[in-house]
Amino acid sequence: MSFHSRPSRPPHRGARRSRVGRARPVIVTALAGAAVLLVLTGCEATVDHASDPPSAVARDPLPPDVTFGVPPQAEVSTDDCDALSGLRPTELPEPDRMPRGSTMERIAQRGRLVVGTDLGSNPLSFRDPITGDVKGFDIDVAHWISEAVFGDPNRIDYRMLSTDDRVDAIVRGDVDLVVKSMSITCSRYRRIDFSVPYYAASQRMLVYRNSGITKTSDLVGRSVCATRASTSIARVQRVVPSAQYVTTDSWADCLVMMQQGQVDVITSDDPILAGIAAQDPWVTMVGDSLGTENYAVGIAKGKEDFVRFVNAVLAEREADGSWQRSYNEWLSLLGPGSPPPTRYRD
Repeated sequence: MSFHSRPSRPPHRGARRSRVGRARPVIVTALAGAAVLLVLTGCEATVDHASDPPSAVARDPLPPDVTFGVPPQAEVSTDDCDALSGLRPTELPEPDRMPRGSTMERIAQRGRLVVGTDLGSNPLSFRDPITGDVKGFDIDVAHWISEAVFGDPNRIDYRMLSTDDRVDAIVRGDVDLVVKSMSITCSRYRRIDFSVPYYAASQRMLVYRNSGITKTSDLVGRSVCATRASTSIARVQRVVPSAQYVTTDSWADCLVMMQQGQVDVITSDDPILAGIAAQDPWVTMVGDSLGTENYAVGIAKGKEDFVRFVNAVLAEREADGSWQRSYNEWLSLLGPGSPPPTRYRD
């Protein structure tokens, strides 16, 4: 096979134009594709631009069942009805040998003392995060009663109650008694019976250290938090009616609201506030005492034998030093303490 070469010659201008002309459709196609992408991108940008911009502000959630304003059932603790005078105690029987037909015998036959209390009121009643045990000053009182009935301080079924459900739980018969920082008031006394007082608390205020609040007159225009059905709100409201009042189900909810800047002050009894302060180093108790709250064991009406029995237990534990040892363990951060005076009306 032979190859014949042709003499080379420079391409004429038409050929060059032809080669360029053949390349143009490729360039036009690429440009057209880019234009389509730009159009599509532009459509997407238009949609994004039309939507609402993301918000950089988040509102802190409120606790469940928070209420603004003074609750109608709030009441200041008074002794107008002589509720602080208790029934005279009877002689304590031997443990596990309760009088026949008595309320205590029925509890002994059941095998457990059903106690209404709370797990969020350190140092009065709380669950130890290490051991899981329920502990506190109120819980010691429940242990004394259990030991007097059974000879065993731990034969207890605890029922967790909110502040506003304490009296109803007693009336319904859900519990044998309530030991939950419950103050004696005349309205409560009309529905349930009480033991003699086992502790006298002082109502105070809890604030952040830089709040500028040091006394009740500083509460004008400020927001104050307490639990529902407690006596605390009513006492402050009488002194400073122009403050804003908030009630919640628990003291922990009040603390969360204060940490979120939703309330300025928590008001309650000093042992409860001391427990809250232990959870936040930036808060402190301020102001003079707003009044005294006498804690007592709540018991259903018609169980006079049980009331006298509990009063006998309290008297015995004050006499043998158990009350003082419990106070020193749980409430010594409040300073020296002693049992409240006891009065009997019969």
